[in-house]
Amino acid sequence: MYKNIRRSAYHLAEDSTPWTEDFRVLPFPEHWRAGLLGLHNHGRGEEKRQLTLPTRRLDGVLQTLAPDVIVRPRPRPPVEPGPEPAAEDFWLYVPASAPDPLPSRSMEQLLDAWLRTLGPKGAAQDPGFRSMLLATSSELKRNLPAWQPVTGVELLTTPLTSGGTASPEPPQFQLATDALARRILTLDAFPFEGGELRFRALPRGPRDQGAELMSQPLTRTVKRKEWWFSVVLNISLHTTPFDPRPRLHLHWGVRRWATHPRATTKRLNLSYREATTVHLRPTIPWLPGAPATERYALARLRRDRAADTFVWSENDTAGILRGLALAGNFPDPEQLLTEPVSWIGEGRGVRAAVVHSTRMGKHEIGTGFMPNQRAQLTEWAEQALPEAVVRVPDLARGRGKGIGAPKNRRPKPRTDEAKKAELQRETQARRVALAAQSRIAGHGPEQDGRPVVAARLLWQSPEVRTEAVAQFALALGLDGDGGAAAAGITDRDFDEARPGAPIVLEWRTAELTLRLRCLPLADGLGGQLVPDPAVRGRGAALAAAVRDRRRALCSWLHADGMSSSRPELALVEIAHRSTFRPASTDPKFAVRLGCADAGLLTQFVVTPSTDRQIDNVDSLGHRTHSSWLDGLRQLGVRVLPQHTLGDDLPDGLQYAAVWMVKRRKDGPTRLPKHLPVAVLVTPLPDTEGLAAVRGWDDSTGQWVPYPQFLLGLVKQAEIDPEAFAEPESVDGGARSGPPRVTSKQWRTNLAQQRRETAAFLQRVLHSFRGEPTALITHAQNSRLHWPWLQDGRIERDLIRTGHAPAGRLDDELRLVRVRGCGGRETAQWWGLAEPGKPHGQPAGFWKQSPRQQHGAPSQERVFYSTTERPGTHAISPALDRLATRVNAAGNLTSQAGTSAWNPTLVEIAVLGCHEDDAPSALVQGKPDDAEALALAVHQLRQSPDYAAALSLPLPLHLAGLAQAYVLPMLAEHDGSPSEEAVEAAAEQNSSDLDPDLSEGAGLAAEPDAEYDDGAESSPAS
Repeated sequence: MYKNIRRSAYHLAEDSTPWTEDFRVLPFPEHWRAGLLGLHNHGRGEEKRQLTLPTRRLDGVLQTLAPDVIVRPRPRPPVEPGPEPAAEDFWLYVPASAPDPLPSRSMEQLLDAWLRTLGPKGAAQDPGFRSMLLATSSELKRNLPAWQPVTGVELLTTPLTSGGTASPEPPQFQLATDALARRILTLDAFPFEGGELRFRALPRGPRDQGAELMSQPLTRTVKRKEWWFSVVLNISLHTTPFDPRPRLHLHWGVRRWATHPRATTKRLNLSYREATTVHLRPTIPWLPGAPATERYALARLRRDRAADTFVWSENDTAGILRGLALAGNFPDPEQLLTEPVSWIGEGRGVRAAVVHSTRMGKHEIGTGFMPNQRAQLTEWAEQALPEAVVRVPDLARGRGKGIGAPKNRRPKPRTDEAKKAELQRETQARRVALAAQSRIAGHGPEQDGRPVVAARLLWQSPEVRTEAVAQFALALGLDGDGGAAAAGITDRDFDEARPGAPIVLEWRTAELTLRLRCLPLADGLGGQLVPDPAVRGRGAALAAAVRDRRRALCSWLHADGMSSSRPELALVEIAHRSTFRPASTDPKFAVRLGCADAGLLTQFVVTPSTDRQIDNVDSLGHRTHSSWLDGLRQLGVRVLPQHTLGDDLPDGLQYAAVWMVKRRKDGPTRLPKHLPVAVLVTPLPDTEGLAAVRGWDDSTGQWVPYPQFLLGLVKQAEIDPEAFAEPESVDGGARSGPPRVTSKQWRTNLAQQRRETAAFLQRVLHSFRGEPTALITHAQNSRLHWPWLQDGRIERDLIRTGHAPAGRLDDELRLVRVRGCGGRETAQWWGLAEPGKPHGQPAGFWKQSPRQQHGAPSQERVFYSTTERPGTHAISPALDRLATRVNAAGNLTSQAGTSAWNPTLVEIAVLGCHEDDAPSALVQGKPDDAEALALAVHQLRQSPDYAAALSLPLPLHLAGLAQAYVLPMLAEHDGSPSEEAVEAAAEQNSSDLDPDLSEGAGLAAEPDAEYDDGAESSPAS
């Protein structure tokens, strides 16, 4: 068993001299502002005038054309007042040892190219604009800024917050990472069997806060085709709670290139709605007179709707690069998309590679690196570390045996008899939990003293119907077919079922009676949304279609006797999302909303297809079984992982979680919004791990059963229809969709959302009084709206929710924050193996090695959690993605086609507990043990309800699932229709919709982020 794990994270050695570098700097020439704004606002009406300069394009091109320049963002007003940065900041930085990156001639050419992009669309044809352009250009060239020397800039020495956490100055996030990247570029190439890796730098935007290196494109043969990829190294700067030293993270990944045109169109399958990134590399300097650059440039291809082709985005780097005096061919978009291989790799002129996205289809090169090769790459890069920078200490196992499993850990039977017995135990536990949840809800019929629980099956194909009935019985350990054979029910009977006359299957067990109501989802209720062309505006038309389908489905369900007073579960069959074109006509959102209005929780199963890209018949049983299990969990059927800490935790400790739901911009209404939610998991006494799951109903100020909580979120999620007002476009025409949000509006909205979050938190925290509670939060999800969770704000054993000063925790409250790999904030890691063996991926609970401070043990508050890999990811830790070897048949072979999978290193920070409180303030008269509390949170990731470990502790997982019910939808000004009104409308034509809340879709067993570039690479946790 691995005893230690190592992280690719580095900080200053204790008592070492600071790491410093010398730079030349250039302040932003503010004397340019008036002339540039005049040019930018030429031809705009008073109401359209811009108050700030669009320097983003100029900043991006500067980093492309001047390889050693570091561009800092121009300062913006903060959302909330705070301390001013201690260090002076500048616009441009360049290492003192580098040659002048922008000689006067180069700077003048660059400015001319940028100035041409400042005017409104079509301004280049305006003689007045051209005249102003020449005048502005002449004025700028007479007042070019000059570089200034700055010596001894400290890169990793930082001030401390009041909580004792490092607080890097804003420039350090770029300067320190860029300095390390430049040192790595001086190393010899990384050797591997069959070749070597040579890295180049990539331009990073002013707000990217890090450095990125990328290798030359590599090609491998997989399934008789050539596929291309590169190795990418990201370097980023981070802080850790209560640690006075910031740390640099090295993060390795794979970037895959699109090189196979579609057979039908003869060109690459680019997204029609989103821009596609292209990496450009010149063989000579972009600008005459400028130093040669090895740095890649980034440009984007977008669809030109009028010409139905793809063009370089004029508002991006390519728009300026094409206007410069370039030697060598600049890629023609059509040629690049039809012959991508001719532009990749080595060659004359500008080289180009199109980034692959999962939206383009399957790529046969796998993503990521397994731990052994990741360790080799990291050890090579460590050669470039300055003498004062060292690796952070390895982590050792914390308390708890083995992997730190809970008492009721899911067993792993090996014999057939043991597997059968375990299945019987699991299904019985589900029935017991379902009966208990029904009694907790306090309503519903009973039969012979046992609760009656009903579910619905809304099917569209006989294959799904048959499998769904069988898997419902299997998931709950039910014998027989529910009485279908005894009643002589035929396929025709199933087909002719209708609301009010469904096929009802029934099973009776010792714990409860289960009924499954089967109805064909007919009359287009599960079909494509059809926006009304009479409704003006695409967003409003789509919202109207969602609203109509929602009402129709709700009426249809009420006609079948569904009542919103008693939540039930429905399994809904729907076609695969790829069958809905455009994607916005997918009816899932509306189905979920209509079912929720009727009191139904929803889970979905996709209609099988012979298409390889769509779920097929072979996997139907597994998919249907998983959908039923996920649906039962929505009903609150939960088994809580039981901690192994005994008296080290307060008796009856309950777990709460807060989650900030952020609506998707690509939802039906295209409008983002924020909504805080909270979930409370309370162990039930005298049960083996059963728990009551409740959600916070902010309208009543009470904790309500989880199903009621989910359904209630639908009402809270609605937005006002005025948000669909259609502002005029720049050229005077109307455009659909929401108005563009300015930076000032964004800051105002965020400040308001923070105030709403603070009030929400205060209400929730007040409800915990009298009950020992551990409040679990998620750093990346919640700190924007709850700033106290930021490393720069937190203080040990204090809490702050709003503008009031931080105060001590209530006696019953503990505050824990978890952080995953999002934003590369937790480092990549591997288990240290014995010499000669490959490094691995051990599961366990980890902490810093014991240290002594002034004769007393260190009060460690930051711990780490790793979990076992699921059985579906049995990949060798020694997987070698790079090597090409000759196999026994004499052919070249590689493992490049296998995707890596690494469990996330989850940080558990005990921000607040009662470790040092006076005896009178302690619960049960005993001080808290921060390590015990962190271990309990680690054990909450190992829920017996799931075959694989969760990426988050169970309460956070449940809170995150709630966001599937927070969907953008128009508010009804006349109020929600009453049940009587809905029932009266049940005879009208109806149309149905269908959403998906697959709990396994990204929330369980999260892998480390090893990106695919074009799409999100790690599941949302």
